[in-house]
Amino acid sequence: MTTTTLPTRVSTPTRTLLTCGILAGPVFVGTGVLQGLTRAGFDFTRHPASILANGSLGFVQVANFLVTGLLTLAAAAGLRRVLPGRWGPRLLAVYGVSLLCAGVFRADPQDGFPLGTPAGPPSSVSWHGVLHFACGGVGFAALVAACFAIGSHLPPARAWYSRITGLLFLVGFGGVASGSASPAVTLGFWAAVVLAWAWLATTSAHLLPRGESR
Repeated sequence: MTTTTLPTRVSTPTRTLLTCGILAGPVFVGTGVLQGLTRAGFDFTRHPASILANGSLGFVQVANFLVTGLLTLAAAAGLRRVLPGRWGPRLLAVYGVSLLCAGVFRADPQDGFPLGTPAGPPSSVSWHGVLHFACGGVGFAALVAACFAIGSHLPPARAWYSRITGLLFLVGFGGVASGSASPAVTLGFWAAVVLAWAWLATTSAHLLPRGESR
């Protein structure tokens, strides 16, 4: 592992970009949870956040994907300014692009959501559903790799935090990718998503200047 001495001063634009990394998680998780609690038929033990993009209020989740995608891209730009390594920010940017794609290509309705949808997985997957999952798979893989790449430039405790976050997210993603409909798997993935966003927020906060801005 290479530990880098991070700058104690960064410019105001860089601070703004890193602040986007702090905000991305609360925006995504808060918007998703609020929808999950208020939209009829949604069940956290059976449904991922992606399918909230369906139905009459689906535009809210579409906007959530697009806004958090842009915030994540801004965070990646901020990390590029303060970290010597390039792969971590690039991988995080790939994840940001995947969020934008998730907003453009919606997941198919499934398992009773929106109301009136048959129980169980969709009988057939639409072209936009295929692209949604393909982009998600690429983005999630990039996020896991970003945890390791960015962590290699952080102090030891934060480096381990980054690695553990990446591993836990990989486990959570692997569970849903297996096709399991177990409530434990679905809730585990929700937890993994929250952990990943918390990692981005705390890492961005850690990299904010520890002295005056220029």
